[in-house]
Amino acid sequence: MNVRENISMPAIFFVSLFLTALFLPPAQPLFSDPSPIFPGEEWEAREPQAVGLNREKLDALRDFVGGRGCVIRHGCLAYSWGDQSVSRDVASAFKPVLSTLLCFAIQEGKITGPDECVARFEPRLKEINHGKDAAMTWRHLASQTACYGWAEDPGAAWAYNDYALALYYDTLMNKVFQMHADRALRHYLADPLQFQDASTFEAFGPKDRPGRLALSVRDFARFGYFILHKGRWRDKQLLQEKYVDMMLNSIVPPETPGVGGKEADMIPNQRSIGGSKNITPIGPGFYSFNWWLNGVDRHGNRLYIDAPPDAFVASGHGGLRAVWIIPSLDLIVSWNDAKIDDHDASPGNPDSKHNQALILMKKAVLK
Repeated sequence: MNVRENISMPAIFFVSLFLTALFLPPAQPLFSDPSPIFPGEEWEAREPQAVGLNREKLDALRDFVGGRGCVIRHGCLAYSWGDQSVSRDVASAFKPVLSTLLCFAIQEGKITGPDECVARFEPRLKEINHGKDAAMTWRHLASQTACYGWAEDPGAAWAYNDYALALYYDTLMNKVFQMHADRALRHYLADPLQFQDASTFEAFGPKDRPGRLALSVRDFARFGYFILHKGRWRDKQLLQEKYVDMMLNSIVPPETPGVGGKEADMIPNQRSIGGSKNITPIGPGFYSFNWWLNGVDRHGNRLYIDAPPDAFVASGHGGLRAVWIIPSLDLIVSWNDAKIDDHDASPGNPDSKHNQALILMKKAVLK
């Protein structure tokens, strides 16, 4: 009897099944659609049930969140509350928009890559702090690890720093694009994505914290849908997919320490985009090119316990202003002037308002 005769037929079957599965291409993402629906001048509206959503659960989400908002599923406006046309400041939720514009600058060759030194465009960084800030890169600014105004070298520590963000915004707009920020916004995003409402980087006027983005919830949802589709809009790849992947896969390592507290010089008359130089210790393990990912920190705490792991968000004012993107559910939720304000209390906390809102989002999905 040879070796082949010693192998049973069930064993052959399971070995064959294993080898077949091993070499199959990876499964496609849930709800993938080779011909997704994109909005034109307006979102296509459908009833929640038509896109697999439960209206009663969406009512509960609306009541819990407050303010105004909208829900996009399978490319359609399935639910909304409040005045959809109102454009207001989105606070720190603007930061992923800024990093998206950075990616356009890289794509066009205006910047060689995220690891190019910012001092090429802002040479004053070479003159302060014995030159330590000359090593600051665009990646550092987008990751809140620039250590601008702190003693640590760029990349050595975490500080959620609105002075660094003002440096990021001003240098990108004035020195790289060399155009008014609203013109860049229109050229790269508002016009191609057909924003329906007013949008400006001067939410409070040209002299009050320029860089603060005013946007309607339905237009912020368009931006979210653009990111969900990895830089594609209808039949055009506006931003190469690799740059969207970079933004969503460059998480600040969980073990990154916070700054030690010893301050350093900044460029004379350095302004802030709105807040302080060290707003929150929350970030390492969760933060990637100004997006908040549902990652895990050094203590093993997931940012939003009951959200799908692939969920990510542009968040401002602790969550009062946000656009949520959940690829596995093909779901986008955008809101402003909400009651959700406990972002910093979210890691590992099932009772946070953020986590409760995400539970309601999941429960609203029927299929």
